[in-house]
Amino acid sequence: MGELRGTVDGLVNKYKQMGVKSVSNALDMKAISGGGYGGGGPGGVQRHGTPQIGGGAKAREALWQRMSGCMDHLHSIVLAVWHLQRVLSKKRDPFTHVLLLDEVMQEGDQMLTERVWDALVKSFASQMKSGFTASSFVKEIFTVGYPKLLTMIENLLERISRDTDVKGIPPALTSEGKEQMVAAIENFQTAFLALCLSRLTDLVNSVFPMSRGSVPSKEHISRIISRIQEEIEAVQLDAHLTLCVFREISKALLLLAERAEYQISTGPEARQITGAANPAQLKNFALCQHLQEVHTRITSMITGLPTVAADVLSAALGTIYGVAGDSVTSLFQAMLDRLESCILQIHEQNFSTLGLDAAMDNNASPYMEELQKSILHFRTEFLSRLLPSSGAVSVGTETICTRLVRSMASRVLTFFIRHAALVRPLSESGKLRMARDMAELELAVGQNLFPVEQLGAPYRALRAFRPVIFLDTSQLGSSPLLQDLPPSVILHHLYSRAPDDLQSPLQRNKLTPLQYSLWMDSQGEDQIWKGIKATLDDYAAKVRARGDKEFSPVYPLMLKVGESLTGNKS
Repeated sequence: MGELRGTVDGLVNKYKQMGVKSVSNALDMKAISGGGYGGGGPGGVQRHGTPQIGGGAKAREALWQRMSGCMDHLHSIVLAVWHLQRVLSKKRDPFTHVLLLDEVMQEGDQMLTERVWDALVKSFASQMKSGFTASSFVKEIFTVGYPKLLTMIENLLERISRDTDVKGIPPALTSEGKEQMVAAIENFQTAFLALCLSRLTDLVNSVFPMSRGSVPSKEHISRIISRIQEEIEAVQLDAHLTLCVFREISKALLLLAERAEYQISTGPEARQITGAANPAQLKNFALCQHLQEVHTRITSMITGLPTVAADVLSAALGTIYGVAGDSVTSLFQAMLDRLESCILQIHEQNFSTLGLDAAMDNNASPYMEELQKSILHFRTEFLSRLLPSSGAVSVGTETICTRLVRSMASRVLTFFIRHAALVRPLSESGKLRMARDMAELELAVGQNLFPVEQLGAPYRALRAFRPVIFLDTSQLGSSPLLQDLPPSVILHHLYSRAPDDLQSPLQRNKLTPLQYSLWMDSQGEDQIWKGIKATLDDYAAKVRARGDKEFSPVYPLMLKVGESLTGNKS
């Protein structure tokens, strides 16, 4: 039995040498390039391991075949050593009853499989490093084909793990051993990822040059998206490599966003809203739609992937989305400012006129006509070019622009209700006029901006406010319609029913409707109530000073609405 250790060591060394030779042969460029063709003729190998003209394709194929053969050989070597180790770990010396494995190994020695594997990995890493630095041919093949190379390695590791997975017996490879093998081709991974980024950034740079030139076409954008898709598909079988490629795609998307942002027109011409869409605006529209397309398509590509993968791209996609919005945000703000200025003219309209003529007048108020004209103009000149279809936006097509239009439509309704509630005095004929204006507004917004029934709370508030203005004050407190209205709207409307000595916050603070509205934009309902409460306290003091016993019916109702607000807060 004393000879056993020497015999086993000899076997292990033999397996090591076989493996090292197999690895060496796999990357033997002379054999690959010159095999069967003569060393110096067509297809022969030049210096730096580069095949001569005419031999590249065959040499490439030969290299992959040799690598595949090498993997099979390494698999059989590791399995042979593992089987040897397994036998030695089961059998005992018939005289001493010591396990044969303990006979051939001393304490602290590596397992036989580990000794062989370490030698194989060391040789493989050395050959890979040499191939990367000394052979431009090997470097190119394994860089471009890195996913294939990685798959070969991972298949080898998986096969060895599967074939040595026996209960009660240590597997041939440790996780550390597997990592060492993958690390041996790390240079090629780095080069592969650099190549991936280079392909993407070159394309972005060609589509978006540094100069403020013409806007790319849809075809240009499609090429970028297709390239990204190809990069993802090339690595989709390996989760880790997919994450790495996503990081490179993320860099390319950030470059795309940066280049697109540079192209955006930001001057006054980009914000004009009185005339037809000008070249600067059309350019911004195109950029917005291009970025929207990139965002939508890339998002759909990663739908269904694990969160960790999607997270890698989320920041870059967010930047793309942000720049797309930036390209048209100033225009949308200009449009909204114009619509708000039209609505503010409600305070120049006389809603206190009494008489049959006013009640029978079926025309919209002048400010509402202005608002309708503006909305129609915006639809025709700007929104029709930005929105997905010629009609009102359909459900489920939430693009950047539909989001902006929805936001604008919501604000128009909210702003209108706010200022309609501030109208004072409001006669019966004035209420009829206001109801007509509300119907006109609903129609204009619904037909030209956004389906009003999809606007949620602002639309419910508009629908509720119309009947509320016709309710008797005694009915108001218990009306379910109040649930759909912000407390500030109800409170402000009640001033129109109050005596003159109950001043509104505008009158008390000597503010214009615009000033008060701007203040309201920055305040919550509770702060608005504080301002209203101050006017109620003033009114109560005046009544008491006069010695009157009765308050206007509006006074307790306003207190009730306001106190319900503070009650909800606590």
